[in-house]
Amino acid sequence: MLNSDQTEIDLPPTHSESESVFSDCGGRAGTGEDAGGLGLCPQSRVAEAGEAVKKDLQHLSREERRRRRRATAKYRTAHATRERIRVEAFNMAFAELRKLLPTLPPDKKLSKIEILRLAICYISYLNHVLDV
Repeated sequence: MLNSDQTEIDLPPTHSESESVFSDCGGRAGTGEDAGGLGLCPQSRVAEAGEAVKKDLQHLSREERRRRRRATAKYRTAHATRERIRVEAFNMAFAELRKLLPTLPPDKKLSKIEILRLAICYISYLNHVLDV
């Protein structure tokens, strides 16, 4: 996973460019014996396109690269999933706090701000009871 200061182009390569081009194709360097004699296998064309994209992104500022990475569908989906989990945990915490607070009627639906205000009052009351 990338931290906020790291982008895809900052990552170290897993193997050299010549390895990726020729080991994936099964062809030999400089012979053109790959992918129907076109000179480049499909994987090497993709690798060259990736290199072009990296060169295009290198002139951008760190902030612009971050914005472009965050604009991808994969990033948005992952972010939405994390946010959904966070909100569910937040709501569960409020539900647990609500169970601990006395209200009349006991099953009365309270908003989050009402739960917090009631919790403050209840804690104050308990402190007062302990002091007496």
